[in-house]
Amino acid sequence: MSAQKLMRERQHLDEAITGVKAIERDLADGEGLIELAEAEGDEAMVADAELGLSRLHQRAETLRLESMLSGEADGNDSYLEIHAGAGGTESQDWAQMLLRMYTRWAERRGYKVEYLEESAGEGAGLKSATILVRGRNAYGWLKTEAGVHRLVRISPFDANARRHTSFTSVTVYPVVDETINIDIPEKDVRIDTYRASGAGGQHVNKTESAVRITHLPTGIAVQCQTEKSQHQNRAICWEMLRSKLYELELEKRQAEADARIGEKTDIGWGHQIRSYVLQPYQLVKDLRTGVEIREPDRVLDGDIDSFMAAALAQAIGGNKPEAVSDIE
Repeated sequence: MSAQKLMRERQHLDEAITGVKAIERDLADGEGLIELAEAEGDEAMVADAELGLSRLHQRAETLRLESMLSGEADGNDSYLEIHAGAGGTESQDWAQMLLRMYTRWAERRGYKVEYLEESAGEGAGLKSATILVRGRNAYGWLKTEAGVHRLVRISPFDANARRHTSFTSVTVYPVVDETINIDIPEKDVRIDTYRASGAGGQHVNKTESAVRITHLPTGIAVQCQTEKSQHQNRAICWEMLRSKLYELELEKRQAEADARIGEKTDIGWGHQIRSYVLQPYQLVKDLRTGVEIREPDRVLDGDIDSFMAAALAQAIGGNKPEAVSDIE
């Protein structure tokens, strides 16, 4: 186990050093290109080179933030849960849109995504879903997304084309490795089995292979239905429960005012971290940092790094932003 940990750390250091050297090389190339273009009076080439340097600055800022992800679990893989709020089909469709956004974000970063649980909506979308995102610093980045996300749009499910507001909550917690000991007495849990939901097939929906484990002292519940074997689903549930209890301990230790349990009490007004407005205008606004993007389609396609970077920089710097009014 220790050898694997050392190998992962070596790989991480190699990637960090390679990234810094690449930025130094590209910076020198960019500066040389600008000098050459200015000498020749080529304004178009100067503009292109300056644009390249601007992108290089963004890469350098990302590396700087990643180097500061020094929390106990920041470098770990991450679980991400999505739960639709009140509003029926509207919120359930919004939950599915968010799930797609996070899976596309993970793909952009080269992370692997495993689907652990999906509960289909009544008419469309999802009531809930749980995915496992595997990749270096997956938890460190995704933890900035925990909270309630608000969508404003003209409903595609409303025959009168009225504007609707929907809420969906996102919960993020790290995967704990073998070096972290989380003791969970059997008497503290309740284990339920049920038939997995899905499209059917030779196995799905025919046996009680899905598993739900509830931790009685805290009320935390986890479930998994993706594997054909109840034994496999049970093992994954135990790992998820250990991770959730570890995250809860981290929250207590850090004395976070917005502890995950508190954030999930209400999925609605006053608890959102970000608003996504598609009509009557287009704007995505983070209510913690004030970052705005006027291309919601780009954001919903997984381009959320600017929101994450701002929230992470705020957390690392310890600076609280001024109150940001919600979008009317």
